[in-house]
Amino acid sequence: MKKGTLLIGLCLSSLALSASAAMSPTMKTSLVAVCKATTKDSVLQFKRTLKEHRINETLIFPKLICNGQSLHDFALMQGSKKVAEKIARYTNDQELNQATAMNESNRHVYSVTF
Repeated sequence: MKKGTLLIGLCLSSLALSASAAMSPTMKTSLVAVCKATTKDSVLQFKRTLKEHRINETLIFPKLICNGQSLHDFALMQGSKKVAEKIARYTNDQELNQATAMNESNRHVYSVTF
């Protein structure tokens, strides 16, 4: 009986781990919206997008990878200097380097492409 319970517990825990590893469609849509709002150099529109999708800057900005680049680098590459300045407040160089390195190992990073 104990072996059966243990086996069921292991199966359920492995299913839970594999399910949590994937990004939900709602989350992906929200993060793509943030990346797209980053391309425009409008801090007001960027803030509205964050508020609309309930994005926590402190948790998401250091871990968000847009089209293979950190959110800050992505904003700079798109010419969005004002938005990049806002993002820079929530990240530092060490966090940006860690996020880029984690993107390669694909762990604890929110990577979206559009």
